[in-house]
Amino acid sequence: MFRFFTSRFEELLGAALLGIMAAVAFVNVIVRYCTTYSFAWSEELTINFFVWVVLLGAAREFRDGGHLCMSLLYTSLSRPWRFCCYWLGVICCCVFFGVMIWMGTLEVLDEMALEASSESLGLPVWWYTVATPLFSALAIVRLAQRAAADMRRNDI
Repeated sequence: MFRFFTSRFEELLGAALLGIMAAVAFVNVIVRYCTTYSFAWSEELTINFFVWVVLLGAAREFRDGGHLCMSLLYTSLSRPWRFCCYWLGVICCCVFFGVMIWMGTLEVLDEMALEASSESLGLPVWWYTVATPLFSALAIVRLAQRAAADMRRNDI
């Protein structure tokens, strides 16, 4: 059970977040059109959860090797050039998500120091933004797992 959870973490959390987002948005639409009220907090929640879902989706696709690539160019290259292109892509992605970890951590630390709170729910803003460095680290882990699996299978 633990192995299933750790291997499918992105799908489980992403599905839960999408379900919450859909339910909150649906209820807000019904309330807004059937009454004169609206839930101000629903937009805050759905926007922040959307960012989480995007980062979880990126990590999932790294794990499964599902990101778009220029396969026509890649397959036409000789094996040494494919090897170079593969590792250049891995390095670029790791650098990108490393910068996301660094900048996200700085943002979280600033929000904690300033004690910033969200406008509609009054929650500490860092509760939302902590997902950026955490899920970026998850993306790097999943990318490393995929690269290791590709090397074991000699798919590079």
